[in-house]
Amino acid sequence: MSRTFAYCRVSTSDQTTANQTQEIRSAGFAIDDNRVIEETVSGSVAAMERKGFVRLVDRLESGDVLIVTKLDRLGRNAMDVRATVERLEGSGVRVHCLALGGVDLTSPAGKMTMGVIAAVAEFERDLLIERTHAGLERAKREGKTLGRTPALNPTQKQEALQKLAEGVPVAQVARDFKTSRTTIVRLRDKTI
Repeated sequence: MSRTFAYCRVSTSDQTTANQTQEIRSAGFAIDDNRVIEETVSGSVAAMERKGFVRLVDRLESGDVLIVTKLDRLGRNAMDVRATVERLEGSGVRVHCLALGGVDLTSPAGKMTMGVIAAVAEFERDLLIERTHAGLERAKREGKTLGRTPALNPTQKQEALQKLAEGVPVAQVARDFKTSRTTIVRLRDKTI
């Protein structure tokens, strides 16, 4: 006999999963309270790295159904969502997404939907990478310095090196310039 589970996730502690559980029940799914898994964790964390989701997967058996309100409850990364759905399908678990009309993501129509979503996500990722590279190239052409602002300006670097040459300990030089020991050690090691 198949059992129905719900996975409800929010990203921050000031959010609640109540809307998700209500939406699932309003869609006609009768789910026992002990089969509603609620979790507060960022969607950027891979599904199989979330404690609550891992416990859920351990409970699921072949023939069970997992309901989510939206794909982003499983994860923000389309590749992770796809891998998660495929893993569950391999265990005989069907995954339904209410936002996609309640489609079973393990069915042929669901697989097609997942394929389209994955293709769009990959396209968006490639566009983002392309735009990022173009922006970096433009900034370089305009002579902008990329990366973090140096902890010490050229004058401070010379003063710090002078203090080190005079025998002042690295920790003291770092305190004097309100920076880390690592910064002073790197400066010293660069000049050796």
